Amino acid sequence: MVLKVVCYGVRKNEVEFFQRLNKYNYKLYLIEDLLNHENVDTAKGMDAVVLRGNCLADEQNINKMKEYGVKYLFTRTVGYNHIDLQAAADCDMHVARVPSYSPNAIAELSLTLAMSLLRHTAYTTNRTANKDFTVDGVMFSKEIRNCKVGILGTGKIGLTEAKLFKGLGAEVLGYDLFPTDEAKKHVTFMELDDLLKESDIVSIHVPYFPGKNDKMINADFIAKMKDGAILINTARGELQDNEAILEALQSHKLEGFATDVFANEASIFFQKFDGKKKNLDPTVKALVDLYPRVLVTPHVGSNTDEALSNMIETSFENLNDMITLGTTHNAIALPKKRELVF
Repeated sequence: MVLKVVCYGVRKNEVEFFQRLNKYNYKLYLIEDLLNHENVDTAKGMDAVVLRGNCLADEQNINKMKEYGVKYLFTRTVGYNHIDLQAAADCDMHVARVPSYSPNAIAELSLTLAMSLLRHTAYTTNRTANKDFTVDGVMFSKEIRNCKVGILGTGKIGLTEAKLFKGLGAEVLGYDLFPTDEAKKHVTFMELDDLLKESDIVSIHVPYFPGKNDKMINADFIAKMKDGAILINTARGELQDNEAILEALQSHKLEGFATDVFANEASIFFQKFDGKKKNLDPTVKALVDLYPRVLVTPHVGSNTDEALSNMIETSFENLNDMITLGTTHNAIALPKKRELVF
């Protein structure tokens, strides 16, 4: 039996990876668009669905998938808040995720964004692109070896970034509720307030817990930061208070800000705003308009050869494990199935 698998949110550069890594010879249907209410009918006749972040796997779509015969609902992401787990349980879906992928992918992007802001490369190259080769005061910068870099969250990604910065000569500070012995070898751990006070660059790598640390990067958080510091968030958009960050940039409390994420980013990323048919959220627009002091990338942290391979291979392994073993180590625990009431 050849399994039919539809994969959503497959960018053009990813097609070759899906095909090359398909060692189980699944019948693949690769769709560039994210799953939504309008294209869910493309899951008809499929055995399995593979999502990416920002796909819409709500109750309506999951009910449709069950009707279409889908039994396996996987995401090639670490997070899975785009899946209605109760609906999946009610529809007897098997759900799995990718628990991790190349930490270098995110860490390297964080480092790149931080260094770009520190050395004002976006500002400078924007001027030279317009044939202005003069040098002004904005182009002056500290060297990274004379900076302190604060890492919030020193798991695989945060620790990898810490090692990268340390290799460049920076003093790396860390805050983590449960620091590992390995992290302690490379990072000087301290209380959060002390880290914020001392760090020239603060990089966020903490997980998001709905209802617990929403908008943790708020006005109080920023007030504790060193004046003129740089803030980097490649973790989750829900962690940042966009209005507080905007105010801090306007007052120059923050010198620079870079992010690869926004809350509700499905309404922002992967589309083009022209000011006519589509209008960007006013606060997000105000942040973007502060370029080059603000650098925004559209959730491309995992868009590398290694990370992409990890996500696709794990997704294919998840499906094979489900078919051959009836389970997978990467299965997502589902709530109890609701009883039907007539």
